[in-house]
Amino acid sequence: MNNSSRGMGQGSTMRAFMRDRSVARHRLGRGTVRRILAFARPYRTQLVVFTGLLVLDAAAGTAVPLLFRYLIDDGIADGDRGLVLALAGAAAGLALVSAGLAVAQRWVSARIGEGLIVDLRTAVFDHVQRMPLAFFARTRTGALVQRLNGDVLGAQQAFTSTLQTVVSNALTVVFTLAAMFAMSWQLTLLALLVTPLFVLPARWFGRRLADYTHRTYELSADVGQLMNERFNVAGAHLAKVFGDPARESAEYARPVEALREIGVRRALLSTWFRVGLTTTASLAIAVVYGLGGLQAIAGTLTVGVVVALAAYLNRLYGPLTAMANVQVDIMTALVSFERVLEVLDLEPTVADADDATDLRDAVARHGASITLDTVTFRYPKADEVGLASLEAVAAPAQEPTSDTLHDLTFTVPAGAMVALVGRSGAGKTTTGHLVTRMYDPTSGSVSIAGQDLRDVTLASLRATVGVVSQEAHLFHDTVAANLRYARPGATDAELEQAMRRARILDLVERLPQGADTVVGDRGYRLSGGERQRLAIARLLLKAPDVVILDEATAHLDSESEAAVQAALDEALAGRTSLVIAHRLATVRDADLVVVLDDGRVAEQGTHAQLLAAGGLYAELYRTQFATPPDGAA
Repeated sequence: MNNSSRGMGQGSTMRAFMRDRSVARHRLGRGTVRRILAFARPYRTQLVVFTGLLVLDAAAGTAVPLLFRYLIDDGIADGDRGLVLALAGAAAGLALVSAGLAVAQRWVSARIGEGLIVDLRTAVFDHVQRMPLAFFARTRTGALVQRLNGDVLGAQQAFTSTLQTVVSNALTVVFTLAAMFAMSWQLTLLALLVTPLFVLPARWFGRRLADYTHRTYELSADVGQLMNERFNVAGAHLAKVFGDPARESAEYARPVEALREIGVRRALLSTWFRVGLTTTASLAIAVVYGLGGLQAIAGTLTVGVVVALAAYLNRLYGPLTAMANVQVDIMTALVSFERVLEVLDLEPTVADADDATDLRDAVARHGASITLDTVTFRYPKADEVGLASLEAVAAPAQEPTSDTLHDLTFTVPAGAMVALVGRSGAGKTTTGHLVTRMYDPTSGSVSIAGQDLRDVTLASLRATVGVVSQEAHLFHDTVAANLRYARPGATDAELEQAMRRARILDLVERLPQGADTVVGDRGYRLSGGERQRLAIARLLLKAPDVVILDEATAHLDSESEAAVQAALDEALAGRTSLVIAHRLATVRDADLVVVLDDGRVAEQGTHAQLLAAGGLYAELYRTQFATPPDGAA
């Protein structure tokens, strides 16, 4: 019996029965199989070779018991030493051939499987990058990563391990039964009568094993989520400030101890599963030897046939039992594929038009003015931008029910600085998102250099507009790598110049490895002001024509704010800028101040004009800079 068949007879069978049997009732979407085959098209030659190797391996495995039959009946029984040696040599040769075929199968399988993984992961990653910001605002990152990892691996198994298991088991059963019926149809039928003793208990064990496996996945996810929340730098800081180590340990221990109990039960159940298969097969072989031995004494069968039949039984029951679960095997792989396709089928709500033009040409001719013309906007609903399976628990109350912006109209002239102010929730950040085309307006238009942003390429828009937000995000990488994210080809001298202009060069030079120092998760090794100045240096390195500042100094102390403001002055010089700010002191020098209230333009004018008008801006200003009453500290 070759090794691959032995492995399929027990290990593969047990894994198959551990899967969720309810998946077999799943109905694939229309065209899913056709699309799956499209992914396999580049590998069709390898798949043909792979299938051929499986056929040869099954045939070689089937031939071995036949060789033993003739070795016993024609070689040993007749005292033909030459035939014995020849047939033994042939059996040894087939063993070597089987080993070679197993290696070849694995090589071809790996080529197909790893190639499919690259294709699928690349396709999903590239597609997800094109999704709008609303998609990421709703999607659980862990669920999305699972699609890129777990489901992609499950999908590629449709063409590797599942194909190998199904085809190899089917060929083994067909070849083995053909050989057994040819030798003794009576004993073969008797052997098949024992099959329910394999399948029925195995299905019961399979349901229990599947339940344990699913519970293990759930608990492992809980453990992973707990570690992810506690081990990232912000979570670790919160735990050290407010947490209790004993309580944290107890909370972690609960799912871990539950995993231990399930692991013990699953191990014991798996052992009973294997012992049951092995014992039943051994009993069947004993019956064949007993009845076959009697027939051999009576002269109706030869000893070689009895030995060959017993050997074939070793090959038969494992694959035959696994074939009872073949629909679950196939559907498990196809459903994983369908979950990957589900992500690929999401249409980006913000995408290039077919005839999109390059915004930079218009900016070069007309300057980078910004115009919002009667813009109305409502945040999209969940079914418009995402998948329910990728989101957290949804609640109808969380869905947007009204417009965030209403008939918003104002202009930022080329090279001017316009400040956008208002109470929290007035729509300031949303307006910035529309100018960067994180979203498209529900009605009206947003234009730069007279070009509707829906008519220009996203790549040219990204090259034209730069953003510094209130939470400057840095990757867990070096200072230099974070800066070059905006311009990968920047030289060291250009990095140094950008950092000098952002008032951060002296600090970077004092770091242990200078610009090669790793800044930590989200830049946590740096202060808020330092992160903001690095973000400004990144902006300067990009050198965009339009700058959006979204509360860039909102959470800084006075000293840090002064340093960042000096860097911002450098960044805004000569550029069209839209400055979103709560702190009105930062917008006194703006060419125009636009005041938003409940998503509408309440008033606009210069700082002095709006103060004199005594409207909402003046009220906000008095609130921030009111003179404290006498005696107040």
